[in-house]
Amino acid sequence: MKLITKFSKQKFPVPAKKYVIALAGLTGILMWASSAVGQDGIAGISAANQQVRSYFDEGTKLMYAVGAILGLIGAVKVFQKWNNGDPDTGKVAAAWFGSCVFLVVVATVIKSFFGV
Repeated sequence: MKLITKFSKQKFPVPAKKYVIALAGLTGILMWASSAVGQDGIAGISAANQQVRSYFDEGTKLMYAVGAILGLIGAVKVFQKWNNGDPDTGKVAAAWFGSCVFLVVVATVIKSFFGV
């Protein structure tokens, strides 16, 4: 109890007017900073849209390349099955061919659907 009364009787070395001025300045700076950060988000969304659209052509080319590589791998697997005389060679060939066609068609349809 003695500590509380001793603390409450102390005088602060800085006058209260300086605290008010400092608090008002800090509040003004914080309000200015928040208004600068809280601008309209349309510019950011437009920039993100343009960035994604610029990546889409490269992504489509990448999908075509993956389809080509999978086609080569599938051709080798089908050739091996055909040479070994496996009876399910036709199913494997159809599956590999279908997956390659699917990759190409999906890339083309997405490109035309979204107008990219």
